[in-house]
Amino acid sequence: MRKLLADADLTGLSSSDIPPMFQEVVERGWSVTGSGARVLTDLLPDPAGSHFDRLAEETTVNGRGMTDYDLPTEPAAADERATVLLRRCLAYAGACLRTAREHFGDDEVRAYVSLSLGGLDDDLLTAQVTFCTPLPDAPPYIADLEQVRDAAVAELSVGDRPGRGPGWGS
Repeated sequence: MRKLLADADLTGLSSSDIPPMFQEVVERGWSVTGSGARVLTDLLPDPAGSHFDRLAEETTVNGRGMTDYDLPTEPAAADERATVLLRRCLAYAGACLRTAREHFGDDEVRAYVSLSLGGLDDDLLTAQVTFCTPLPDAPPYIADLEQVRDAAVAELSVGDRPGRGPGWGS
């Protein structure tokens, strides 16, 4: 992920990089469930399901694959696809983290952005974003993040500023 972040053109990262469906999620904001889970309001299932613990509830409710149906799928366009997916994920993550800070009054929520090969033949780059709040008495969402080998993964807080795009952490 470090290489992807270093190589990608992330200048001017803004809300215009967020697909409309995800922009609606940002605009609806955050809620707290009965178990204390911090979840994106627009992603709450109706009726709410039961989860093993608060971390599982947050990552399950908040996790979504990033829109990619409009992106090229041919191997020659792999770099373009990676850059657009990364921009979309980072813009969405940044917007959600800012609204979480505004709603909860703290910087505790973390975003996890992952890019990995998927599709029918595991040869198409796909992306996912989820959010959770680290808990002092629970293991992290992804233990040994630096050791992940089957995906490029970044853990981000509202204070991180990939690409120095306007407004990420402000």
